[in-house]
Amino acid sequence: MNSEQVEGGILETWTVDEVAQAYDRGDIALIDVRTPQEYMFEHIEGALLLPMSFVDPDKLPSQEGKRLVIYCGSGVRSGKVARTCIATGVAPLAHMEGGFGAWKKAAKPYIGTDMSTGAPKRFQPKAG
Repeated sequence: MNSEQVEGGILETWTVDEVAQAYDRGDIALIDVRTPQEYMFEHIEGALLLPMSFVDPDKLPSQEGKRLVIYCGSGVRSGKVARTCIATGVAPLAHMEGGFGAWKKAAKPYIGTDMSTGAPKRFQPKAG
């Protein structure tokens, strides 16, 4: 995990492996800030959808018991959202380095669209 001082507090940037391990333990809640279309096409199973354009830091869930980790497609949007939230006093807060693209590259499981049926499907890529 990397951290940096930003306006209002500390921004943590977690690697995909750190996020996956914490998520498997139930220590964090994931928030996907991509568009509904991106989310419907593929996302991390169990992640909450909160598109960047609708994020209101005052309405984020409580972090009592679980840290919030934000992700997007590449890490750019999630970094912006995280900085905005921290500037309004929401902390601690983290975002995932490399976003969903890095998650897939690391061969982590996700929900995607079965192109033959259009239905959601669990994907468990093989590392290699």
